[in-house]
Amino acid sequence: MKKWLLVIVIVGLAGYEWASRDREDAKAELNTGTVQVSTDKGSKNLTLIPKGQIYKGDLLLVNKDYPVHETGVSRDIVSLLDHEELTAGYGLLDHKTQLSRQVAEKFAEMVQAASGEDINHFLISSGYRDNAKQKQLYEEKGADYALPPGYSEHNLGLSLDIGSSQMSMSHAPEGQWLRDNAWDYGFILRYPEDKTEITGIQYEPWHFRYVGLPHSIIMRDKNFTLEEYLEFLKQQQTITTTVNGTHYQISYIEVKGNTPVPVPAGQHIELSGDNMDGVIMTAESGDAE
Repeated sequence: MKKWLLVIVIVGLAGYEWASRDREDAKAELNTGTVQVSTDKGSKNLTLIPKGQIYKGDLLLVNKDYPVHETGVSRDIVSLLDHEELTAGYGLLDHKTQLSRQVAEKFAEMVQAASGEDINHFLISSGYRDNAKQKQLYEEKGADYALPPGYSEHNLGLSLDIGSSQMSMSHAPEGQWLRDNAWDYGFILRYPEDKTEITGIQYEPWHFRYVGLPHSIIMRDKNFTLEEYLEFLKQQQTITTTVNGTHYQISYIEVKGNTPVPVPAGQHIELSGDNMDGVIMTAESGDAE
């Protein structure tokens, strides 16, 4: 009992520190902290997840019910035209196109792989949009063709509209290649043809979203949209999978305040909010035997 009382005191003090920091600067980037606790079975780490983590990460759900929070916008937005190394092998419909650098790097890797199969007429027609640009698009196109500012995935910096310079994506070899292979690079077809009742968005063969591995592979294998995948994780609480020889443990954690959770020892951890009420912890344990 004394040991767990000590844990509560430690976590409480840490929680106060994070809460104070948030009050002082609400726009500051939220960080997790780790405390080590001794038990009869040895020591273990607890990671403190601040509530603000719900609104940050690659798995955020953005739709008419869940808008983008300011902290959810990718911190590494770049203008693609300014980075020659990120634009090799494809064209830009708009030279002002912006995107998360991480996503641009993954896209460039994917385009290079496709070129090895003589699929090489990709172009990006849209990437990151700030609220002003989204507002302009919404006013020009109307509610049937655009979403209000803050309610589009493009406001995150993790989504991009991909086209072909030869023909429409529904018929282009580039579109078919992406439908077959984008998952391997952490991308999903966000609005599939047979899931419009779930996503609330008509079929968009050009709109791809970065969620990262292993999530994209699981979603492909189970034929899940992002909505379905997040609900699945919430129901299952914890799942395990092996992708490309690497073992992953994925856990859903409900976050109501600064929340301490056990950290698997010796594993790389990534956290992503779902933009609703929880955080997904992905633990990578290295190559599986």
